[in-house]
This record gives sequence, C-alpha cells and structure tokens, in this order.
Amino acid sequence: MATLITMPAIVADATDAVLATWLVEIGTEIGTGTPLADVETEKATVELESEATGRVARLLVDAGALVVVGSPIAVIAAAGDNEDDITAVLGDGGLQGSESDGRETAAPAAGADNADGSETTLDVSDAPRLFASPLARRLAKENGIDVAAVTGNGPNGRVLRSDVERAIRDAGEVDMVLNQEAMPSPPSARKSSEERPVPGIELAPMSRMRQAIARRLTESKTTVPHFYLSVDVHLDKLLDLRRQANASANRKITVNDLAVRAISLALQQVPEANVAFAGDSIARHEDSDISVAIATDGGLVTPIVRGAHALSISTISATIADFVTRARENKIRPDEIAGGTFTVSNLGMFGTKAFSAILNPPQSGILAIGAAEKRAVVINDELAIATVMTCTLSADHRVIDGAVAARLMTKFKELLENPLSILL
Repeated sequence: MATLITMPAIVADATDAVLATWLVEIGTEIGTGTPLADVETEKATVELESEATGRVARLLVDAGALVVVGSPIAVIAAAGDNEDDITAVLGDGGLQGSESDGRETAAPAAGADNADGSETTLDVSDAPRLFASPLARRLAKENGIDVAAVTGNGPNGRVLRSDVERAIRDAGEVDMVLNQEAMPSPPSARKSSEERPVPGIELAPMSRMRQAIARRLTESKTTVPHFYLSVDVHLDKLLDLRRQANASANRKITVNDLAVRAISLALQQVPEANVAFAGDSIARHEDSDISVAIATDGGLVTPIVRGAHALSISTISATIADFVTRARENKIRPDEIAGGTFTVSNLGMFGTKAFSAILNPPQSGILAIGAAEKRAVVINDELAIATVMTCTLSADHRVIDGAVAARLMTKFKELLENPLSILL
C-alpha cells in the first residue's frame, strides 16, 4: 500500500519547516531510512529519512517551500501500487496550498481550520478547481480582488500571495490614473525593494535558521540583563601537557576540547552558576551539558556534549570533532541540539583576541574564548613572556550574581593553569 510522507516536527513545538532540497527524484527506489530531503529548521538543517520502502511516486512540494508540520510532502508507492492507490492515499491525506513569507507551502489536510478561522474543503464539483492558497484568498477578499481573475504563478498555476499583491498594486495604479486630476496620490511608500533596487546592493532572502538566530539573539540582548567577566589564562603548562598527550594519541586534542572539559568541571564545583532562569523559579542543573558553537554556511549550530564533566578528554574531543564534520554536512540530529546548560564559543582560531558573546536562552551562561598568544606578563615581579588566552563569561544577572560568576571563572582559570586535574 502506498505511504503518504508528511512533514514531521523536527524540533519541539515546531509549527513548520522549510523543505530545502529534495535528495530523491520521482521514480527513485528507496528503503526505510533512505534520506529523502534536507529540512531546514530554526536550529539546523537535518535530513528527513523515509519511513517506508518502495518507489517515490509523488513529490508534493517544491524545494524551498515552507511546509506546515503534518502536511503531505511525498508519496511512496509499494510494489504493485497503481495510480488509483496513489490517488486514494492523497485523498485520505488531503493536499491544499498555503503560504508564509511569500513562499509556497503545503497546508493541513482537508477540513482543517485555516489561519483566518475558515475551513478548508475540497472542491468535488464538476467546475474547474481554482488553485489558490488560503492566504492569497484572504488577501484578495480583504482588498476586493476577484481571486479567479488573478493569474497564478505557483505550481500548476496556483495563485500565491505575491500574485494577489501584484493584482492589488495594479488596481491601485489604475485608480491613481483615473483620479490623478481630482486628487493626485502620493508615491506609494510600500513599494518593495525589488521595485526600487539600490545600485550596488543585492538582497538575499534569509534562511529559516538565520531568521531564528536574528529573532532569538535580539530577544536575548534586549530582554536578558547580561554582564561580563574576563580572565587571562596562562596556557604554557597546558600546552606542554597537550603536546605530550598528542605525541601518542590517535586523535589530536585541541585547546577548545580542554576548555570544554574545564568549564564543565568548574560548573560542578560552582553549582550556583549551573542554573537557568525559569520565570518565578531558578532551574538548577545537575549535569554540565555543554553546547559547542560551530559555524556553518547556513549559520551557527550548537550541538551538545552531554554530561561533559563525566567524560574523558579523549571522548569530548571525539564528540566535538564528529559534531563539526556532521554540522558542515547538515547531518546534526534534532536531539543533539535540544537542551544544553551552558555554551562555549571559540573564535581564537581566527585570531580574535577577546570578545563578548550573546546568551542563548534559556541558558544563563556562555563562555567566549579568544586566541592563545604570546604576551609580555609580570611573573614574580619580573617581566616574562607567556602564552595567554583571554576568556569572557556572559552571564544572566537574573539568576547569577557577580560573585558567583567570579568564582566560576576563577575555578575555570585554575583548572586550565593546572591541567593535570582536567585529564584525570
């Protein structure tokens, strides 16, 4: 029997996701677990795997479409299935058009409530079916436009929001010509940037991940009271020990690996800092689940080293290396980015001396790590040269006081400057 594939909730509380790229074509023979598409969520791009074995019979949405969770996106035909079987599955699942942000989407099954409170129904009459998204229909109704008279530029001639908006502009221009002698209309202030291109500027649409980053970080910076503490860590002992360990290790340990291990232990030693703001409560974490910031072409992803305080440095190193590889291939799983109690962000490899990071709510702490560099320092009242790394903590003052943050950074500094305690 044919199987209808729907858009799953890739992350908790998700209402939609972008089907970024199809990885199969119509007619492709697939099995359970075969990657079907890259799906772009607010936190990462992940692979959507097939739930059935058979042949790809239908791809119901275009690449780049914003798809409502639960909406049909593909049909997998089993051996022996014919067109009637596929049609039956589509009839059971329903397929309507909707859209958001100007992109075509698949909407809920027939009979579901639309955003405007109306009910979506299937046209079973002999009259030609009008393909128009609910948003396009509503916009046309609000502006007195006959949607049947609008030329659709979507798949199969479907009328999209952008088509209705174009019809509204055209109607407005006609009204302006008819009435300009009686009451000249001012130039429209609502013309899109496409109608008024600026020389030397190219506008590129933001990905779902980038939109989420912009929204969440703006919310964090404007609603969470950040404060910052910096320490200079002397790394010569740690670098010597690292060289010895890497001389015989199968996997090379990085300074970032050691920093993740050190902050996870410091959070255990200063549990008052291993907390999060939870409205009228303070959430106290038992484990040190460290999110590691990884830069990708699509934006920043933060997979989590869970229970880092209980892991060996070699295990932490292997885990982070695997995250980096899979993040750049868009293969981070949703469960690997959900949660986390604290974040480490390292820009030292780019030569950045120091920086202050923005908190990733609901976490209350993020550690910004700068470059390890030779500096002139005073040791025992004498001028010397040492390898120094500046680390800056951004903390949520609602749940972490300055003294607590200072104790956390002191422990972190002590652990890195006495590295045997990290490796044990």
